[in-house]
Amino acid sequence: MLEVSDLAVSYGQIEAVRGLSFHVEEGQIVALIGANGAGKTTTLNAISGLHRPRRGVVRFRKSEISRWPAHRIVGAGIVHVPEGRAILARMTVRENLELGAAANPARKATPAEFERIYRRFPVLRERAGGLAGNLSGGEQQMLAIARALLAGPQLLLLDEPSIGLAPLLVREIFNIVKELNAEGRTILLVEQNSQKALQVADYAYVMDRGRIVLEGTGQSLLNNEQVARTYMGGSTG
Repeated sequence: MLEVSDLAVSYGQIEAVRGLSFHVEEGQIVALIGANGAGKTTTLNAISGLHRPRRGVVRFRKSEISRWPAHRIVGAGIVHVPEGRAILARMTVRENLELGAAANPARKATPAEFERIYRRFPVLRERAGGLAGNLSGGEQQMLAIARALLAGPQLLLLDEPSIGLAPLLVREIFNIVKELNAEGRTILLVEQNSQKALQVADYAYVMDRGRIVLEGTGQSLLNNEQVARTYMGGSTG
């Protein structure tokens, strides 16, 4: 579904991503893990059109999208849930959802889709008329995911969905990720909670200083001593 080849992204003179290559198969959860500053968020921003690559190619369903503007990439079926959620705090929950539904120029979300969102996230129905900024952190993350789903993603990019959440909410967010995948969504997941990411991932890539340094199935990396020591603060036991 997605192929990234020799991707390089710079911020001025600083090269954040260097010759990155990986792919995502349809129906998979693929994780990018690594320390802060490894280039994970920059990679997602380049795929979704928020940052123009200096070099390299991004292909989605065999079409090169490396130079497409962000709105065209959304129209093609790639929808990005950014780090920090980026909800519009002074607008209502319903207005945030409506903006998500309007984000994809290639489709129009139906009332039935809104109803499915409210069944999946009952708290959003309860708080629909309230300001999004008054939601808790976990509720805001649910809103960010719901807003993205209303844009009709074929490939969902999730950037640090568990950041800043209590352990119980982290578990709930990862359950949502697994449910979405079980329903047929393909997901590219960036996550600093490496253990949780590898537990749900079909395949994963370890990034360090803008490069892929290790790859394998989620389970194989979960059992990898080097990954355990470096990214999960311990050993596999």
